[in-house]
Amino acid sequence: MRLNNKTAIVTGGASGFGKGIVEKFIKEGANVVIADINYDLAKELEESIGKNAFAVKVDVSKKSDVDNMINQSVEHFSDVNILVQNAAIGMKPQPLLETSEELFDKLFAINVKSVFLGAKAIIPLFKKQGKGGVILNTVSTAALRPRPGLTIYNSTKGALIPMTKALALEVSEFNIRVNGVCPVAGETPMLKDFLGSSNPEENHKKFISTVPLGRLAEPRDVANAALYLCSDEADFITGVMLEIDGGRTI
Repeated sequence: MRLNNKTAIVTGGASGFGKGIVEKFIKEGANVVIADINYDLAKELEESIGKNAFAVKVDVSKKSDVDNMINQSVEHFSDVNILVQNAAIGMKPQPLLETSEELFDKLFAINVKSVFLGAKAIIPLFKKQGKGGVILNTVSTAALRPRPGLTIYNSTKGALIPMTKALALEVSEFNIRVNGVCPVAGETPMLKDFLGSSNPEENHKKFISTVPLGRLAEPRDVANAALYLCSDEADFITGVMLEIDGGRTI
């Protein structure tokens, strides 16, 4: 039980990579807060797991929601040891010149501002508890090998690399570790946006053809990496970007 006596918050935890992380952490002995904007889906997952899970509704782009998420987590489980910042949105492929300012603002609010808000909320708690802590940010191979037509999405994920690394340096003295995982596109609900509405089946094949190991990421792939980076086995690892991509970024 590699996360025994640990409590983790997983944003975007009701589906996709987040759900995979929730389920893996539960199997490894953790208490897990399933934080998601889709409360009904989060509650359904909580009920399927039992007492070691707790669902919270959160819009990660709003400070009041993020603060409430932390407060409810502490009230329910007493303390928090891990924050997995996984919530994000994608976009349909389109040229930058056709990308609206509204979409730009929405992508940066949910994919970047949320990580800032989460860190601002959890670090004081980690310091108060005096036991260190772990922040894990879900980044993307889009930050390392951008795709055309996804310029703004690529940019949101790219912003998380220096944010993660710089924060790792800032909080290291408090035994707080900050890392990132960079999955290739996965078999998750977000994939339909990246495939677009024109020839999604053909685009799916093209995506797979760019991955040397011949498939896209699955929730279990990200969950296994998250488990390692959030466990005590990785207690000397901070500021890294772990590629989970079947060789995509080589």
